[in-house]
Amino acid sequence: MATSSNEIRIGSEAPSFQLKGVDNRLHSLGDYRESKILIVGFTCNHCPYVKAYEDRLNALATKYRSQSVSIVCINSNDPIKYPDDTFENMVLRAEQKEFVFDYLQDETQQVARAFNAACTPEFYVYDEFRKLQYHGRLDDNTNEPEKVKARYLELAIASVLAGKSPEIATTPALGCGIKWRASS
Repeated sequence: MATSSNEIRIGSEAPSFQLKGVDNRLHSLGDYRESKILIVGFTCNHCPYVKAYEDRLNALATKYRSQSVSIVCINSNDPIKYPDDTFENMVLRAEQKEFVFDYLQDETQQVARAFNAACTPEFYVYDEFRKLQYHGRLDDNTNEPEKVKARYLELAIASVLAGKSPEIATTPALGCGIKWRASS
């Protein structure tokens, strides 16, 4: 059953984080301070919605890397109940799909809670001051990339790079619900 994203206030500040990446390094919000735009996405390994978007997300990261746009994807799922989402499997997935963005694990799920994230995939676009400019989905067609009519995430990136607010600042992200631990 698909889950929709929670409402987030446009203009809110990016929550701080320090998480281990599949490169075995710790990554923090400050590591991206030189980027004009920071995109934070909540993703995972097993969700069919995420799998449908991985190639498009990788292409987007490649396209905008030279324009000072950083993409960070965070997996907050409970790896005990969902073994496909263990750190070891994250490393394998990143290698298999040749991710060109940072892929981080939120073991405590505190970062997902700080972002008020609800589903995978769910994207947040922050400007150079780390104020939220866009929240929602990547585009308007999960399963048929050739039929995409609205590239919401890419439009938001282009607007922010041009110094403008996106015309569409929110879209309801739709995907698998984050797999919360019973005790978190």
